[in-house]
Amino acid sequence: MSGEMSPTGKRSGHGSPPELRASHADRDRVVDVLRIAAGDGLLTAEELDERLEAALSARTLSELTALTADLPPVSATAGVTGADVKDVVRIEQVFSGAVERAGRWVVPRKLELAVTYCDVTLDFTEAVITHDALRIDVNMTGKTLTLVTRPGVVVDIDGLRLVHSRVKHRHTPTDPGTPVTLRVELVGEKAHGRVVVRPPRRTFGQWLLRRPALPASGD
Repeated sequence: MSGEMSPTGKRSGHGSPPELRASHADRDRVVDVLRIAAGDGLLTAEELDERLEAALSARTLSELTALTADLPPVSATAGVTGADVKDVVRIEQVFSGAVERAGRWVVPRKLELAVTYCDVTLDFTEAVITHDALRIDVNMTGKTLTLVTRPGVVVDIDGLRLVHSRVKHRHTPTDPGTPVTLRVELVGEKAHGRVVVRPPRRTFGQWLLRRPALPASGD
């Protein structure tokens, strides 16, 4: 025989070095790059799903390299510096203007909300997701906490204590096979006011497209 069979079933010639195995950290780095690239519009949702599945099952570094070979080097940061990617972010505000995180904001691993009588909006529709989970420690009194979701973003409010407060949770319409890209867990206490979880509002054009067709007029 001219070569030996590798564990992956590929034949290699005598003397050729074996392919280097990928570690969990290697896979995690590629997953982060893919998620940020998708947030930049470089990958469609379908492409992201396929590549995430391949990254998580990759056995060698060469398999991982192939998954990001067509992405520009800047996609790993995509305007996000190392200082922007934080594990913990704290927001403190009392009796002042509304707090809003929208557009391409970087989602941390943990968000601490210490807010009194200020509206808070966290819009995930264009957010840069670099972790698969976000824990929000809520210490909020009054006004409304709004979370705007997108397909793949799920919100768990079971750990949130409500005191004279109510919840309105509208699930994002999505394909049952859509993988979860971010799990948001709300814990702590929300006193008075509301918690709203909803998908993005439809544009006027989208609203028109969803209207039932008008019946044809008779001759």
